[in-house]
Amino acid sequence: MGLDVKKIKSDFPILAREIRNGIPLVYLDSAATSQKPQVVIDAMTKYYQFSNANIHRGVHTLAEEATGMYEDVRKKVANFINAKSEKEIIYTRNTTESINLVAQTWGKTNLEEGDIIVLTEMEHHSNLVPWQMLAAEKHLNLEFVTVTDDGLLNLQVYKELLEKSPKLVSFTHMSNVLGTINPVKEMINLAHQAGALTMIDGAQSVPHFPVDVRDLDADFYAFSAHKMLGPTGFGILYGKEKLLDAMPPFMGGGDMIKKVLLRSFKPNDLPHKFEAGTPAIAEAVGLGAAIDYLQALGMDNIALHEHELTNYAFQKLSEIENLIIFGKNNNRGGVIAFELGIIHPHDVAQILDRHGIAIRAGHHCAMPLHEKFGIPATSRASFYLYNSYEDVDRLVEGINIASDLFG
Repeated sequence: MGLDVKKIKSDFPILAREIRNGIPLVYLDSAATSQKPQVVIDAMTKYYQFSNANIHRGVHTLAEEATGMYEDVRKKVANFINAKSEKEIIYTRNTTESINLVAQTWGKTNLEEGDIIVLTEMEHHSNLVPWQMLAAEKHLNLEFVTVTDDGLLNLQVYKELLEKSPKLVSFTHMSNVLGTINPVKEMINLAHQAGALTMIDGAQSVPHFPVDVRDLDADFYAFSAHKMLGPTGFGILYGKEKLLDAMPPFMGGGDMIKKVLLRSFKPNDLPHKFEAGTPAIAEAVGLGAAIDYLQALGMDNIALHEHELTNYAFQKLSEIENLIIFGKNNNRGGVIAFELGIIHPHDVAQILDRHGIAIRAGHHCAMPLHEKFGIPATSRASFYLYNSYEDVDRLVEGINIASDLFG
């Protein structure tokens, strides 16, 4: 079945907002953060109104309700990505913290001077800087899979790097700039054949199409609630149970312990070993409601809608004079980054904003990728389940206005 976008839009209060003198909002910045349906807002409000309490340690009614709600979401997440067990689902603040957790626990424990980590040129800073910091501390070597002019990873370079016997390969499932959906299953298989573990940045993938971590055979996989209709400040790290079990805790404090003495402690069992302190309980509840909403629509239906919408946008934008799209390949998700002649991307974004159209402008936390293409910044339109063909037409109309202003 196709998505009823008109009905879906009505589920999102903010999409009824008018910008600048009654101009209807067109939101095309979901790669940065998605909007939230009313059911997510209501779920978080209901928690605060009726069940607000700290979790795990209380025996009163509110504490038991809050704990049940919080842990039920863990089961939903495990089911959503087909993890073997909810023990493999670690709550974090976001994708960034999830990757840092792996770097500071598994990385510090298992990597030694001279070891190699393979990354790619298309990574978000969140999947670059943690490894750069660890490499500087432990004297590791970072190697990079190059990106072709079409925005694809050069798999021949990847295979050559794997011959160097890296200990870890870490890369994005889908580029937040190019929209490229990488051949993750193949790359993970090749990494395992070379004896390396894998860390996958799924911030741009999990919200938009089905992800099965067991089918992929990912060792670690990270994503964020706020990009999949959920609240900010909440993320997920998936890790294979045997790996998580062997890793030391990330932070110390309450709830991550089983026993504490004055000079020593015994860490808690999975998954709580990695969840120190009072967590984002309401945010967990919000993610649960977001997953329910996504599953009711069907991830396959969402993926098909975005594929068709992105193809339409790609065609329409390709017809605009002096507009250059980065990442011209067919294996792409709902992200289109572009240059518009000599007009600075921030000027493009500001002109579009005057016409109620929200896009992103800048380097999108991927400065090395922009440097590779010899540009300081791009304009980026990103699409989600609540976007329509009319939204794309408004975008094209706004870009043409910008071209005329600078023409």
